[in-house]
Amino acid sequence: MDMQEAAERADEILDGTFAAIKPPVYWTHGQSTEGGCDVQRRRAVMTIISEERRGSFLGVIERYWKSREYKQLAVNNSDIPAMYYRTPDGFNVRVLVGANGQAFFEVATPCVNPSEVSLPKTETVGPNYAGKKIPFPYVKSDFWSAKGSLSSRA
Repeated sequence: MDMQEAAERADEILDGTFAAIKPPVYWTHGQSTEGGCDVQRRRAVMTIISEERRGSFLGVIERYWKSREYKQLAVNNSDIPAMYYRTPDGFNVRVLVGANGQAFFEVATPCVNPSEVSLPKTETVGPNYAGKKIPFPYVKSDFWSAKGSLSSRA
């Protein structure tokens, strides 16, 4: 596998993860970086994830990653919750939710054969801020941005 193939695999991991999030969220590409033999792909969620919904949001992702047999490496339950996993083929995946309710995803590839790497081809859901400063989340979702518990909305 070369770096381009690894980057495409990282994009597939992110595509699958975002497809599992229901209801869907708006997102943009983050900075894609390359090392000597590895690639990092990033995405930022532009939908506001309320404090009350962060556990549900992370739970959806955790269930999806576990269903794909990703191995849990660490969980951070602080003010900025995060989960770290590794795929069976050695890619490290991370999600963290920042203080403004913005979720950030990263996939880091294992070391592979050096090659040129193109930018991600997946179309964003919402504006594409690739190469620009990503703003704070601004998209409101009836579900993900809602205040109060799920049971209080029944």
